[in-house]
Amino acid sequence: MSTIDQQFIEYIVKSLVGYPDDVVVERIIDEKGVLLTLTVNPEDLGRVIGKRGVTAQSLRTLLRALGTKNDARYNLKIVNNDDERENYTISSDEPADEPVKNSSEEVVENDEPEESDYAKKARKELAELDDSTTSIYNTNSSKHELRESSMRATS
Repeated sequence: MSTIDQQFIEYIVKSLVGYPDDVVVERIIDEKGVLLTLTVNPEDLGRVIGKRGVTAQSLRTLLRALGTKNDARYNLKIVNNDDERENYTISSDEPADEPVKNSSEEVVENDEPEESDYAKKARKELAELDDSTTSIYNTNSSKHELRESSMRATS
């Protein structure tokens, strides 16, 4: 028999994924609160986590609201059965700027990201637009100053 919190997460996730029959939510109670472990088809993992973890963060926010109603603290663990990817644990009490990664892979970041030709062209056009806008502003400003000085001279 599943509880309201399990049914809640299950309903939302099944609405998002391509393989709703593969969605499993397990519930464990410990000293930290209620741990909900979510298992989905590996093809649906990206949908559940979302770009930059936004969907997982939304699930966490909804669990926080449910926890407020039920006087409980919920943690959501999204399990990946595919060994090449990570598992994500999300707490309903702690803000998650980025998902917690449980992986032994070393990540090497490039200090200087390579800029595409499109981005270079857009930056150049924006710089030219900025230059032309500045020169128009300066021209209009000079005309305005001339008008003010001529108005003062005639007064």
